[in-house]
Amino acid sequence: MKKFFGEFKKFITRGNVLDMAVGVIVGGAFTGIVNGLSNFILKPIINWILALILGEKGLSGAITFLSKAEKDGVVDLANSIYIDWGAFISAIINFFIIAFVLFAIVKTMNKIKEGNEKLNAEIKKDKLTKEQKKELKLAGVNRKDKQAVKEYFDRQAQVKAEAEAEAKRIADEKALADRLANPTTEDLLKQIKELLEKKV
Repeated sequence: MKKFFGEFKKFITRGNVLDMAVGVIVGGAFTGIVNGLSNFILKPIINWILALILGEKGLSGAITFLSKAEKDGVVDLANSIYIDWGAFISAIINFFIIAFVLFAIVKTMNKIKEGNEKLNAEIKKDKLTKEQKKELKLAGVNRKDKQAVKEYFDRQAQVKAEAEAEAKRIADEKALADRLANPTTEDLLKQIKELLEKKV
């Protein structure tokens, strides 16, 4: 039993579970805001525009009856079968509002994350590793003197580049010597061709 509660505590205190809980709570509150925006601001504006164009009640009058029940000459919606186009259009409006706001939030969060990654990369770029600190200490370079540190690492990079270039030159020479010592069929054919061209 103790193990079970220990695992439950570990699960509950994980960051992603808490983030999910916050997301659900904020999402619930956000749904209320979206419904308010849709029902009390956008829907009346759309109703007004449709009323001007169609001369009817707008979205609230956008109903198609499949089976109409009347009571005392008045349509009884509770007992009628109908398609409520207004509710459907409101749901579409809600979807687009939520999708747009979520897009804006995700885009903002991605920009913040990207900015943090760039900042961390800049900080790490200027920060010396343990190996670099040891290397500077052995070379007798003061770590606080930024110019001296930069010059030291520039020299080291230049020496490394020269060593790599020299190693490549030696490897190329060795490969050429190996090829001359053990010519391929293609090399032999080229030599024969050159000899024939000289004779002609």
